[in-house]
Amino acid sequence: MRSKVLLTIVVALIIATNSTAVAQNTKRRGFPDFETWEWNVQNPAAQWSPRAGLQAVKMGKRLYVLGGRTPLDPAVVPVPGASVLWGDVWASDDLGETWDPILFTDDDSHWPARAYFQAVTKGRHMYVLGGQNFTIVDNECPPFVPDCPSQVPQSEFFNDVWRSRDGINWRQMTEAAPWAGRAGLSAVVHRGAIYVMGGSYNDDSSIVGGQPERVYFNDVWKSYDGAHWVRLTEAAPWAPRAGAIVVSKNGHLYLIGGEDGFTCESGDRCPPYYNDVWRSRDGRNWQLVTDAAPWPARPGHQAVVVQNRIVLFGGFGLSTDPSDPFKPSNPMDVWVSKNGRDWLQVSDSPWNAGGPEDIKYDFDALVVKGTGRGWQPTILTFGGDRETFNFFDPFNYLNVDNDVWRFAAPRN
Repeated sequence: MRSKVLLTIVVALIIATNSTAVAQNTKRRGFPDFETWEWNVQNPAAQWSPRAGLQAVKMGKRLYVLGGRTPLDPAVVPVPGASVLWGDVWASDDLGETWDPILFTDDDSHWPARAYFQAVTKGRHMYVLGGQNFTIVDNECPPFVPDCPSQVPQSEFFNDVWRSRDGINWRQMTEAAPWAGRAGLSAVVHRGAIYVMGGSYNDDSSIVGGQPERVYFNDVWKSYDGAHWVRLTEAAPWAPRAGAIVVSKNGHLYLIGGEDGFTCESGDRCPPYYNDVWRSRDGRNWQLVTDAAPWPARPGHQAVVVQNRIVLFGGFGLSTDPSDPFKPSNPMDVWVSKNGRDWLQVSDSPWNAGGPEDIKYDFDALVVKGTGRGWQPTILTFGGDRETFNFFDPFNYLNVDNDVWRFAAPRN
């Protein structure tokens, strides 16, 4: 009897030891433990101007930041949304710690200045797709209408496609793709092709009073070279929207969140944001993964794939305080999912935020091979917006960033 008990104890010890070894070995292999990951500033003030609606891409070991918008001082240009639009390109060879300008906005040999566009990499090329600019036009005010602004912003929406190997020399693949010009579109490289979907054109009513009405898309397009496009569906089953994030993971496209309006309108759902998740293998046939993920619905967020997990964070949130409709209310959370249905919150302070006013939206994010932990991956974020819709705040326009952050496992 004692020998059986002793044998049982020995077997249990062996199993426990092996389990510990497997766990330690799994962690050494980089098994995701995102609750231990840390946020650190890579560059508190990059050489490029503070901006939102920018894009960042990685080609080889070099990072690039492209385009975006910088709000103007309302005391100088008293028009809501007035901004400087950028068509510049900046490069970094040290994971965003320093930056050099390699292409300037006034260089007419490449894509016109824009924001809220998409940039992707495929093979040896980076591609720029869609987006919008901002111009200011005289407003035809009806008679006897008080407080009618004499000038309003008006945007041009792009459906051109450009590509480059080095960020300096650009070739226009098409002046007008068959998909309508749009901003807030979603794009990703999936199974060797570029996919474009969703987005909108016309400015939101919160900026220009709703004239003309903003139009949203739920079409999906595919191209292998940026010049020739095939429409996969005119109307996917997910609701038309802008600002959704699409990622490619394990042979599927995942479409996540977005918006069909920035502020609440009478009779509509409030806020007009989404927290659903859809997936597709081919961009034509879509499956609802969840109609309501546990994270608050949002636009302006980012989602990236790291160690076979989707990591989601950032975004814009509306105030729910009736006494302070412009109270910063951006979501303070980081969520992780393996399948797009089941989500785990791993942090309540992205960017080490002390409050919702520190949370960014309309930033960009990349996954790179980090330093100090061998192949350990790192999420980098670039710039972003922290403005509210309080156009009477004279300092609101300053809440736009040009910092670079990293989110990664602790360095040894």
